[in-house]
Amino acid sequence: MYENNLIKRVSYKFFDLLPDKLFIQLKFFKNFHRFPNLKNPQTFSEKIQWLKLYDRNPRYTNLVDKYEVKKIVADLIGEQYIIPTLGVWNNADEIDYDALPNQFVLKATHDSGRIIICKDKSKLDKEWARKEMAKSLERDFYALTREWPYKNVHRRIIAELYMENPQDPGRDLSDYKFFCFDGIPHYCQVIRNRSSKETIDFYDMQWNHMPFVGLNPVVSNGLNPVERPTCLDEMVDVCTKLSKGFAFSRVDLYVIDDKVYFGEITFYPASGMGVFTPVEWNIKLGDLIKLPIEE
Repeated sequence: MYENNLIKRVSYKFFDLLPDKLFIQLKFFKNFHRFPNLKNPQTFSEKIQWLKLYDRNPRYTNLVDKYEVKKIVADLIGEQYIIPTLGVWNNADEIDYDALPNQFVLKATHDSGRIIICKDKSKLDKEWARKEMAKSLERDFYALTREWPYKNVHRRIIAELYMENPQDPGRDLSDYKFFCFDGIPHYCQVIRNRSSKETIDFYDMQWNHMPFVGLNPVVSNGLNPVERPTCLDEMVDVCTKLSKGFAFSRVDLYVIDDKVYFGEITFYPASGMGVFTPVEWNIKLGDLIKLPIEE
């Protein structure tokens, strides 16, 4: 066991030292059993890797920062779309639980995946929460993915207001993830019931259910369609404004009582390493990304 752990640590250290391009090529090979074509990328997955390496728009760092992005979005579309921030701290020991309401969410500004959802502060294990947030602050998301905008994000912890649908309390909010190409939303990935029986479906902007799923995991529930949001036109307008000027971006939104809330912007869904099923949709979505090398 010790030898296995040692080999893993040495392996991770080795990959940490690799330049971005080589790291991405090897990671791509591990996931797709072939190397990416970076000179003339064709698939969505390949073009996301190209964007990671060569699209170095300095705006991206603040746009992926879960704290800083709120100010940018509020200026573009209005404060009414922003989930309130309850606190921000530089380390896990500073979290002021006394100042927080009974329900809240904790997350790091630079990380992905590690989120603490508190629905009853009296039952929260604060020492466990402290350790989880400390781990999140230590995690180098750039080193793990080579998504360069995360390299210089100011690592902090933020607390946000816990959001739920009053018509369906306790259930996960549906996550509406709009895939936007050159400032135009084309498809919406809807993720439901994350903590129970997760389903993932794609819809076009006329809310027709699409014949593909992805990125990861591959889950679909086309037999139980997602109802067309009554505020879909507003959501499309919001995504159009937020994605303007980017070859590709994904804008995540939530809807509560027909009111739209901003979630986040990402430029590299699943780090470009996810799988589309059927596989030809990797090409079809790739065709929508127009890179400078194609001009």
